[in-house]
Amino acid sequence: MPDFDLTIAEIRAVTEYALAAARRVSGLLDDPRPRAALDAAALFVDGAPRSTLQRTAALDAHRAAHDAASESAACAAHAAGDACAAAYLHPLAQATQVGHILRASAYAAVAVELADDDPAAGDRIVAEEARRMPAVVLDVLRRYPSAPTGRTRVAQRMTMLDGLLRSR
Repeated sequence: MPDFDLTIAEIRAVTEYALAAARRVSGLLDDPRPRAALDAAALFVDGAPRSTLQRTAALDAHRAAHDAASESAACAAHAAGDACAAAYLHPLAQATQVGHILRASAYAAVAVELADDDPAAGDRIVAEEARRMPAVVLDVLRRYPSAPTGRTRVAQRMTMLDGLLRSR
Protein backbone atom coordinates (compact mmCIF):
# COMPACT_ATOMS: atom_id res chain seq x y z
CA MET A 1 0.00 0.00 0.00
CA PRO A 2 1.33 3.47 -0.83
CA ASP A 3 2.12 5.80 2.06
CA PHE A 4 1.12 8.93 0.10
CA ASP A 5 0.01 10.01 -3.36
CA LEU A 6 2.60 10.22 -6.11
CA THR A 7 1.47 10.99 -9.64
CA ILE A 8 3.09 9.79 -12.82
CA ALA A 9 3.69 13.45 -13.72
CA GLU A 10 5.67 13.86 -10.49
CA ILE A 11 7.68 10.71 -11.22
CA ARG A 12 8.44 12.07 -14.70
CA ALA A 13 9.63 15.35 -13.12
CA VAL A 14 11.89 13.43 -10.71
CA THR A 15 13.27 11.37 -13.60
CA GLU A 16 13.86 14.51 -15.67
CA TYR A 17 15.80 16.06 -12.77
CA ALA A 18 17.92 12.92 -12.36
CA LEU A 19 18.43 12.65 -16.11
CA ALA A 20 19.80 16.20 -16.34
CA ALA A 21 22.31 15.39 -13.58
CA ALA A 22 23.48 12.25 -15.35
CA ARG A 23 23.73 14.00 -18.70
CA ARG A 24 26.13 16.57 -17.25
CA VAL A 25 28.74 13.79 -16.88
CA SER A 26 27.86 11.75 -19.97
CA GLY A 27 31.11 12.87 -21.60
CA LEU A 28 32.92 10.62 -19.12
CA LEU A 29 31.11 7.48 -20.28
CA ASP A 30 33.19 4.81 -21.98
CA ASP A 31 30.46 2.24 -22.65
CA PRO A 32 27.22 2.39 -24.67
CA ARG A 33 25.07 0.83 -21.93
CA PRO A 34 24.81 3.94 -19.74
CA ARG A 35 23.93 6.01 -22.82
CA ALA A 36 21.13 3.53 -23.51
CA ALA A 37 19.92 4.11 -19.93
CA LEU A 38 19.88 7.86 -20.54
CA ASP A 39 17.84 7.27 -23.70
CA ALA A 40 15.40 4.99 -21.84
CA ALA A 41 14.96 7.59 -19.10
CA ALA A 42 14.35 10.27 -21.72
CA LEU A 43 11.66 8.14 -23.35
CA PHE A 44 9.83 7.94 -20.04
CA VAL A 45 10.25 11.67 -19.39
CA ASP A 46 8.84 12.36 -22.86
CA GLY A 47 5.66 10.42 -22.12
CA ALA A 48 6.34 6.74 -22.79
CA PRO A 49 5.02 4.37 -20.12
CA ARG A 50 7.37 2.85 -17.58
CA SER A 51 8.39 -0.55 -18.80
CA THR A 52 11.02 -3.19 -18.48
CA LEU A 53 13.11 -1.00 -20.79
CA GLN A 54 13.90 1.37 -17.90
CA ARG A 55 14.59 -1.44 -15.43
CA THR A 56 16.81 -3.36 -17.84
CA ALA A 57 18.67 -0.28 -19.06
CA ALA A 58 19.29 0.89 -15.48
CA LEU A 59 20.72 -2.48 -14.49
CA ASP A 60 22.87 -2.59 -17.63
CA ALA A 61 24.27 0.86 -16.85
CA HIS A 62 25.21 -0.27 -13.34
CA ARG A 63 26.89 -3.35 -14.82
CA ALA A 64 28.82 -1.07 -17.16
CA ALA A 65 30.06 0.86 -14.13
CA HIS A 66 31.84 -2.28 -12.95
CA ASP A 67 33.59 -2.54 -16.32
CA ALA A 68 34.53 1.15 -16.57
CA ALA A 69 38.10 2.14 -17.28
CA SER A 70 38.19 4.81 -14.55
CA GLU A 71 36.44 5.69 -11.33
CA SER A 72 34.99 8.83 -12.88
CA ALA A 73 33.54 6.80 -15.79
CA ALA A 74 32.13 4.31 -13.28
CA CYS A 75 30.41 7.13 -11.36
CA ALA A 76 29.03 8.56 -14.61
CA ALA A 77 27.66 5.11 -15.50
CA HIS A 78 26.05 4.80 -12.07
CA ALA A 79 24.54 8.27 -12.51
CA ALA A 80 22.98 7.13 -15.79
CA GLY A 81 21.67 3.95 -14.20
CA ASP A 82 20.18 5.86 -11.28
CA ALA A 83 18.60 8.44 -13.60
CA CYS A 84 16.88 5.64 -15.47
CA ALA A 85 15.87 3.91 -12.23
CA ALA A 86 14.25 7.15 -11.03
CA ALA A 87 11.26 6.13 -13.14
CA TYR A 88 10.60 3.51 -10.46
CA LEU A 89 10.31 5.84 -7.48
CA HIS A 90 7.69 4.36 -5.13
CA PRO A 91 5.33 6.23 -2.79
CA LEU A 92 6.76 4.51 0.28
CA ALA A 93 7.94 6.65 3.19
CA GLN A 94 11.37 5.05 3.26
CA ALA A 95 14.67 6.94 3.28
CA THR A 96 16.06 4.53 0.69
CA GLN A 97 13.58 5.87 -1.87
CA VAL A 98 15.37 9.23 -1.71
CA GLY A 99 18.13 7.61 -3.75
CA HIS A 100 15.79 7.57 -6.74
CA ILE A 101 15.59 11.35 -6.48
CA LEU A 102 19.14 12.34 -5.50
CA ARG A 103 21.63 9.57 -6.21
CA ALA A 104 22.19 10.48 -9.90
CA SER A 105 23.15 13.99 -8.77
CA ALA A 106 25.44 12.61 -6.06
CA TYR A 107 27.18 10.29 -8.53
CA ALA A 108 27.56 13.18 -10.99
CA ALA A 109 29.22 15.27 -8.27
CA VAL A 110 31.66 12.50 -7.43
CA ALA A 111 32.35 11.83 -11.12
CA VAL A 112 33.34 15.48 -11.58
CA GLU A 113 35.45 15.42 -8.39
CA LEU A 114 37.35 12.41 -9.67
CA ALA A 115 37.70 13.63 -13.25
CA ASP A 116 39.01 17.03 -12.09
CA ASP A 117 40.92 15.61 -9.10
CA ASP A 118 39.25 18.36 -7.10
CA PRO A 119 36.90 17.70 -4.14
CA ALA A 120 35.71 21.31 -4.31
CA ALA A 121 34.29 20.56 -7.76
CA GLY A 122 31.91 18.10 -6.12
CA ASP A 123 30.82 20.78 -3.65
CA ARG A 124 30.02 23.09 -6.56
CA ILE A 125 28.02 20.40 -8.37
CA VAL A 126 25.99 19.64 -5.23
CA ALA A 127 25.21 23.33 -4.79
CA GLU A 128 24.20 23.63 -8.46
CA GLU A 129 22.00 20.54 -8.19
CA ALA A 130 20.27 22.02 -5.15
CA ARG A 131 19.63 25.30 -6.96
CA ARG A 132 18.26 23.72 -10.11
CA MET A 133 15.78 21.37 -8.42
CA PRO A 134 12.28 22.33 -9.54
CA ALA A 135 9.62 23.02 -6.93
CA VAL A 136 7.62 19.93 -7.93
CA VAL A 137 10.62 17.66 -7.29
CA LEU A 138 11.39 19.39 -4.00
CA ASP A 139 7.77 18.80 -2.96
CA VAL A 140 8.15 15.09 -3.78
CA LEU A 141 11.46 14.89 -1.90
CA ARG A 142 9.90 16.35 1.24
CA ARG A 143 7.34 13.53 1.37
CA TYR A 144 10.18 11.13 2.18
CA PRO A 145 12.37 10.84 5.26
CA SER A 146 15.85 12.34 4.99
CA ALA A 147 18.43 10.54 2.88
CA PRO A 148 20.16 7.71 4.68
CA THR A 149 23.66 8.47 5.88
CA GLY A 150 26.54 6.41 4.67
CA ARG A 151 30.31 6.29 4.55
CA THR A 152 30.86 6.34 0.80
CA ARG A 153 31.59 9.60 -1.00
CA VAL A 154 28.39 9.20 -3.00
CA ALA A 155 26.32 8.70 0.16
CA GLN A 156 27.96 11.76 1.72
CA ARG A 157 27.20 13.85 -1.37
CA MET A 158 23.60 12.63 -1.38
CA THR A 159 23.19 13.51 2.32
CA MET A 160 24.74 16.92 1.69
CA LEU A 161 22.36 17.59 -1.21
CA ASP A 162 19.37 16.39 0.81
CA GLY A 163 20.30 18.73 3.66
CA LEU A 164 20.68 21.73 1.36
CA LEU A 165 17.30 21.02 -0.22
CA ARG A 166 15.39 20.47 3.00
CA SER A 167 16.73 23.70 4.45
CA ARG A 168 15.35 25.73 1.51
